[in-house]
Amino acid sequence: MPAEPPLGGDLRADFVVVGGGYTGMWTAWWLTEQAPGASVALLEAERCGHGPSGRNGGFATSLWDELAALRERFGADAALAVARASSEAVDAIGAWCEGQGVDAWYRPAPHLVVSAAPAQDGAWDEAVRACAELGEPDRFRELSAAEVRARCDSPVFRGGAIMTSGATVQPARLGLGLRAKLIERGVRIFERTPVRRLGPAPGGGVVAETDGGRMRAGAGVMAIGGSAVLARPLRRRLTVASSHIVLTEPVPDVLESLGWTGGEPIVDARTFLHYFRTTPDGRIAFGWAGGRLAYGARLRGRIELDRRAVEQAARDLVRTFPQLRGRRITHAWGGPIDVSPTHLPAIGTLPGAQVHYAVGFTGNGVAPSHLAGRVLASLALDRRDEHTRLALVEPDPVRVPPEPLRWVGGELIRAATLRKEAAEERGERPSRLAALVAGVPRMIGVHIGR
Repeated sequence: MPAEPPLGGDLRADFVVVGGGYTGMWTAWWLTEQAPGASVALLEAERCGHGPSGRNGGFATSLWDELAALRERFGADAALAVARASSEAVDAIGAWCEGQGVDAWYRPAPHLVVSAAPAQDGAWDEAVRACAELGEPDRFRELSAAEVRARCDSPVFRGGAIMTSGATVQPARLGLGLRAKLIERGVRIFERTPVRRLGPAPGGGVVAETDGGRMRAGAGVMAIGGSAVLARPLRRRLTVASSHIVLTEPVPDVLESLGWTGGEPIVDARTFLHYFRTTPDGRIAFGWAGGRLAYGARLRGRIELDRRAVEQAARDLVRTFPQLRGRRITHAWGGPIDVSPTHLPAIGTLPGAQVHYAVGFTGNGVAPSHLAGRVLASLALDRRDEHTRLALVEPDPVRVPPEPLRWVGGELIRAATLRKEAAEERGERPSRLAALVAGVPRMIGVHIGR
């Protein structure tokens, strides 16, 4: 699929979207839905769908497992509205794929959270209890060890919980399908077009400035993932971390022996979790969210592919599924994730400009980005509807420390947490120092990891 040409010269559009990942492309899609005939331009630094949106784990999950945190921050009614909207987004992606003829390997399946060590037991209790207390007990409920292992018989699984709203996709196929449908709809896409500035334009509206030209518009959307830390108002709203995935050769015999034939996406209950799913050709994709942190937005390639993180993911794969010892790993990849200190995405408008943003998906952006795109389109159109009234829009900010404290402190906490959880998985007592340092985020009200 050839790249679209970069932006050249001074052009105009009704709306300009910066960022060609899921959030930016869903925003462009919803703009064409809600304002037929409006001109939409999308500017992407590389290729649409080829960044983190195209190479994640492909888990399309809702936010019912965050219901306790949502209720604590926003109250019961607002929490339920967000969780229900997130479930609708999971289903809407499947309906969109079917309606548009995009084969993104969408497969609905319940989402499992499992314990893989005694210290992880009951990690889901607060969310399960919140669902029951708010009248939605079937959305997220506890499973016994036998019930978990009936779905996937790993020897390390001790129990878990099941979230009924879930699905998997092939992330690149979804991203490229979105790109193709936007082009069909007349959205002007400019690739290999890094934006140097997006802000107010003289005389009103906004302007996106690039090395090759400028795009003026009535309103703009910034959907640039972890690079949003470059925007001063968002600098202390995010941390950029990394996540890595290994992919096995086809192992249908192993899946059959595990009884893992329902397509369930699974995560364990570590802070820096493991996440794993099957593919239509019988492979296992196994990811680990314990990669390095970036200093500010300086990725320098280490976030894209950290060989030590890949090697650790491969070791953890075999620990989880010993039947895979000796089977080949055929692919491995990684990338940045924009980590919110609340573990919840935030959507809003930059001060002093008609520039709207969504950040902080924390590794769970496949379905929430669909919801965010719908909200961002309404904000760009200056419409107030049920989506812009969701509690994820303009929440009170929770801030992370400035650099270099963010990176230094984050790396110390990461190292201590990894040592603590490795000891717990070996059945050992973690050192007091590791436990103390790993507990710092909770003491200061910042959520890290899962």
